[in-house]
Amino acid sequence: MGKSKVMDGPVYDAKTLGAGRVIVLGFQHMFAMFGSTVLVPALTGLSVSATLLFAGLGTILFHLISKRKVPAFLGSSFAFLAGYFALAPNGERELLPYACFGVACAGLVYLILAGLIKLFGVNRVMKFFPPIVTGPIIIAIGLCLSGTAINSCSTNWLVAVVAIIIIVICNIWGKGMVKITPILLGVLGACALCVFLTVMTGSVTDGYYCIAGNPNFQLFSVASIENIKNAAWIGVPFQYQDTVFNIFTSGNVDGGLLLTSVLTIVPISLATIVEHIGDISAISSTVDRNFIKDPGLHRTLTGDGLATTLASLFGAPANTTYGENTGVLTLSKVYDPLVVELAALFAMVFSFSPKLAACIAAIPTPVVGGISLVLYGMISAVGVRNVVENQIDFSKARNVIIAAIILVLSIGVTYSAAGSIDVLVNIPMLATFTVSMSGLAIGSLIGIILNAALPGKDYVFEDKQKAAQAKIATIESEPVEKEKKKKK
Repeated sequence: MGKSKVMDGPVYDAKTLGAGRVIVLGFQHMFAMFGSTVLVPALTGLSVSATLLFAGLGTILFHLISKRKVPAFLGSSFAFLAGYFALAPNGERELLPYACFGVACAGLVYLILAGLIKLFGVNRVMKFFPPIVTGPIIIAIGLCLSGTAINSCSTNWLVAVVAIIIIVICNIWGKGMVKITPILLGVLGACALCVFLTVMTGSVTDGYYCIAGNPNFQLFSVASIENIKNAAWIGVPFQYQDTVFNIFTSGNVDGGLLLTSVLTIVPISLATIVEHIGDISAISSTVDRNFIKDPGLHRTLTGDGLATTLASLFGAPANTTYGENTGVLTLSKVYDPLVVELAALFAMVFSFSPKLAACIAAIPTPVVGGISLVLYGMISAVGVRNVVENQIDFSKARNVIIAAIILVLSIGVTYSAAGSIDVLVNIPMLATFTVSMSGLAIGSLIGIILNAALPGKDYVFEDKQKAAQAKIATIESEPVEKEKKKKK
């Protein structure tokens, strides 16, 4: 029975697959998110172990608030990097808690919007997010991330291509468990190749074991291997002095810095909220369930916002719904939130073991690149499907313009020399500060504004699942009605 479900279509109840398979699927989701999740603390100076702990806790919290219906994993958000760099440009340990305070406040903005949605209804909000807006945004999410995948692959295309080939073979020709764990098998297979090449031909160049010493064929980082050797088996994920609470108990609070962190970082939440709606739309399209309607956008926003605030208070990065795991859903077709919850539990366990965390962090960059290349492409493919399934009419000039502006701004700004657009904000008598807007945030906001302003809107938000059920009920009732008429 389990095998038939794996082979024949989507799986909404993972328990039918058996405990062993469910555990493996959970590990697959953890491997998918790990590379990007640990990159944020690596860039900012925050704790990797704290990041893993609160990614796991945040995911569990999100699932509880969203009634365990949405198979989303919450990992580190890249959107707030500009905020961390503005407050602690060199990862200064004494300044990072102030940045975390601003991010914690930004998480509360999600709760305000969630309250408004609960009060006035999701339809009033979702009319600003029809498929002509969310479809291109989802496409742009994958394409904007693609650059990081290519950069990672370029460190060793041989290994990256092997990882991609393993994924393709497992997903297209695999049977049973092999078919639904292509990412995990891709990671294990490519890492095994890296171990073999390191032993047989590896020599150190620029801090990496490379094939025959060629820097274009990097394998493992020397530092990552040393970290595995030196890391303890058990450790505490975070220290009190790195938390926001330490600011207020240290007896040396910088009020000006607190205000600056709020004014600088909180506005970023407006962009991440748009990304959240795009991610939930992508997951809904992937799973074929309307999560914006049930459990409701107000619940997913609340879960995401509280997860971000909780993580920030304890010195971890902001959380966000992860596109990598949406890509895993697309490939595996196992949509039960249980497997994502297991991944969250595994991340929490790893956070208490620096050695285990170091082992996963040692996964070679080209392996991560090959995996990411497939996953990011899957996200964009979901966006294309979103547009196709909703039968967007591109003979209408307004639809072409909206889609074009979203895609060009999102992708163009992301890959421009600046990489973002800085907006100068001046609040009289208080402060003047700069908000760095990502390409995705700019494209999304402009697309939403254009959709609201241009005439010719023809989309009505509805629960597709209920609409389909109503349609089936109508079809089934027709023969009954005809039979009644004959008897009369």
